[in-house]
Amino acid sequence: MTQGGAARRTVLGAAVAAAGGAFGGLAAGAGSASAAESESGGVRGGGSGGYGGGYRDLPVPTVIGHRGASGYRPEHTLGSYQLALDLGADVIEQDLVPTRDGHLVCRHENEIGGTTDVADHPGFASRKTTKTVDGIAVTGWFTEDFTLAELKTLRAKERIPAIRQRNTLYDGRWEVPTFEEVLRWADREGRRRGKRVWLHVETKHPSYFRALGLGLEEPLARLLRRYGRDGRGAPLFLQSFEPSSIQRLSRLVSAPRVVLLSAAGTRPWDFELAKDPRTVADLVRPEGLRWIAGFAQGIGPTMDLILPRDAAGRLTAPTTLVKDAHAQGLILHPYTARNENSFLPAEYRVGTDPTAYGDAFGAFRKYFEQGIDGIFTDQADTGLLAAEAFRPGRGVNQ
Repeated sequence: MTQGGAARRTVLGAAVAAAGGAFGGLAAGAGSASAAESESGGVRGGGSGGYGGGYRDLPVPTVIGHRGASGYRPEHTLGSYQLALDLGADVIEQDLVPTRDGHLVCRHENEIGGTTDVADHPGFASRKTTKTVDGIAVTGWFTEDFTLAELKTLRAKERIPAIRQRNTLYDGRWEVPTFEEVLRWADREGRRRGKRVWLHVETKHPSYFRALGLGLEEPLARLLRRYGRDGRGAPLFLQSFEPSSIQRLSRLVSAPRVVLLSAAGTRPWDFELAKDPRTVADLVRPEGLRWIAGFAQGIGPTMDLILPRDAAGRLTAPTTLVKDAHAQGLILHPYTARNENSFLPAEYRVGTDPTAYGDAFGAFRKYFEQGIDGIFTDQADTGLLAAEAFRPGRGVNQ
């Protein structure tokens, strides 16, 4: 979910990204998809249980399995997605990157040295290289240099073993899934459970890939149409750190869309390319949110935009972002809540072991008290238990 290359992944849990920008560089009011698409919303291809309510009917706060159940299994594997669903997550997240032959696969980044066993394959040693992705030099192996058949010879592994050593038990158990395989899995699970399985799908580095002739939005839209997830009522959110990707998707399909927002002083990479000077700080002001509402239904801000941290890592007074976004009709799905001390605000850490669990329930309580509509979390079971007290009928204000 966080934006950036492998170099930025070394800062555990950080949402370090290019985000922000001006209104002029990216046209507002991107058009809607066709009326036929608008009405599909999961009717075809099973849509995981047939037509049903839209995103406004999801439980609030909505619990989103961040890359599946990545607190317990290697991220972006069918095993991780399945566990998140079994734990009760309301929505399951996927990040999409392309292969050389144009297939969309689920990886947090196109650099796969940290999430697969590619380094153990001598036949691929020569493909290790350094590339500049969104302005950052990254060294490793990249999905766009592999065909799908080649990628399928690799096995997934835990991304942050120093924090989640227990997850390494599952290294090698799953391959890298295609997004089409995930759609089929979601349909099967929807039929088995008798209700639709919701997905939260991110286009990763869309400008970078479009420059390589591997645009993400068109093949993604084709898959969504094929599996009946292209309409307003589709059980799926589309998300990106690049607003232009969301605008492009808004012209292709009608599924609900979310603009992801990183740190206040950063800019989306498409704004950088367009010489658009605005930052995320501009986009979270009322006029910026009004612009986003012209082509999206929600925002996915880093939690720091709602509850900033001071130099010691403690939470400070909340901003007005929740109120301001709701005033524009936008929902908020901030990221990312995790149980480990490494990721928690300082006042919710317990002891000095960075891998140990802190007071995650206390942190969730603080997050939900802000009135957010949902949250990305690596541990869906913790999030769901915390959310129960804030859901209608439980006697706590949302």
